Amino acid sequence: MTPEADEPSDYETLYRTHHAHVLRLCRLLLKDPHEADDVSQEVFLKLLREHAANGRAMVWRAWLTRVTVNACRDRRRSGWWKRWRERHTEFQEDGFASSAMSPERAALGAELREQIWDSFRTLSARQREIFVLRMVEGWSTEQVAETLGLSAGSVKRHLFRAVHHLRTALRGQ
Repeated sequence: MTPEADEPSDYETLYRTHHAHVLRLCRLLLKDPHEADDVSQEVFLKLLREHAANGRAMVWRAWLTRVTVNACRDRRRSGWWKRWRERHTEFQEDGFASSAMSPERAALGAELREQIWDSFRTLSARQREIFVLRMVEGWSTEQVAETLGLSAGSVKRHLFRAVHHLRTALRGQ
């Protein structure tokens, strides 16, 4: 992964710089926004410990992304998460509608957004991780493979299946 020249070095700046990114990843990888908030705080606690232990300069964005994906994975695997995930509240995006939209367009947009989220939620956890890192974060196949400990071919296969599933689901509805 390529180093970023403008990486901040103090914890406060790191938190302000990367909080939105980490929270967005958590919300995409976990179904419950409260769980996403909890996991993002755990990630920043790990950042605080790592930053205090190693004052060295490093590419924090890549490190945070790796830690976030692993923390979300750990949360999904935990027994507590399994007991409570059926009682989750979905992440709502409807607060982002433009005020210039007509009520009909807003309803159609909300319906389409819900179809996309429903299709996204049916992807396997691995497919969601790869889709988010590759398509949302814009990482290369090699970066995703390195981060998740997979081969590039496996990343491509999972991404192809995820995109195919989403396209099929959205065409059928």
